[in-house]
Amino acid sequence: MARIGVLIEAKGGEVKKTTLGALAAARRDPGEVYALLPEPNAEACHGVLRQYGADRIVTIRTPEADISPFPDVQAAALAAAIDRFQLDALLGVSGQAGRDLLARIASIAGAPLVLDCLDIDFPSGTVRKSHFSGKTTATLRLNGRPWILGIRPNIFPEKIDPRHGDIVLYEAPVPTSKRLVIREVKQGSSGGPDVSEAEIIISGGRAVGSAENFRILKECASVLGAAVGASRAAVDAGFASHALQVGQTGKTVSPRLYIACGISGSVQHFAGMKTAKVIVAVNNDLDAPIFQKCDYGLLGDLFEVVPALTRALAPAQAK
Repeated sequence: MARIGVLIEAKGGEVKKTTLGALAAARRDPGEVYALLPEPNAEACHGVLRQYGADRIVTIRTPEADISPFPDVQAAALAAAIDRFQLDALLGVSGQAGRDLLARIASIAGAPLVLDCLDIDFPSGTVRKSHFSGKTTATLRLNGRPWILGIRPNIFPEKIDPRHGDIVLYEAPVPTSKRLVIREVKQGSSGGPDVSEAEIIISGGRAVGSAENFRILKECASVLGAAVGASRAAVDAGFASHALQVGQTGKTVSPRLYIACGISGSVQHFAGMKTAKVIVAVNNDLDAPIFQKCDYGLLGDLFEVVPALTRALAPAQAK
């Protein structure tokens, strides 16, 4: 049986929901699951991690009390933990922070790295990931150990699987390094969750018409607890920032719900969101390709449909 580590992303003692999906992926192997927690408020996370499948919760400490501003120290401490607990694999989320940190860990450990994984088969030693912006997938066999794997956010739903969750305190023998320091993290212009990790996304295309008109999507997103996305056409027109772009030349997303407003549904855009669990299209063009790819289609003017949706959902949010 394998020993699978999971990189736990948390903030202020609250575990990120996408990380719980990584725990569910690790639990597909009958071996032991180690939750690696380089978080100063680790105690606040213990209950959730036990509830979602951690056999052991490893709180990582270093001479630096809070290592979150120091990516080099984080990576070195996690690489040392992999060696100390003889882990066969480390799983994390291929989000903005995870991609950076997992790559650093793989470099230190001299281990194979695969990001944006769609599936993992531990017994056969293979992983599946998308290539060419989702036009094809590849199954990769990993020979070296440990594996360093980044899972596409929201591909594996979180699953309650209570475990004892023994607490282990690990003092990582790594020196303090301030070669690279994160001074500040600024909130994106949308003001909502990161589009690459959001469970719900409402995106706008060229038909939105202007950056000012994107406010109706933002208002709906606020009610839904969603992130705002955009097509390349909308970004190229200056209606939204590139950070919000979904598609072949933007971000690949896998939300539970994707609402495409005024988006035609080009191959390039579809490549970035086709793994969404449910796709809803709002368009006034009956021949738009998006209607051939969605689960639910609303033939109508987005400037009428989206505000109506916001009004309908607002009372539920207030409860």
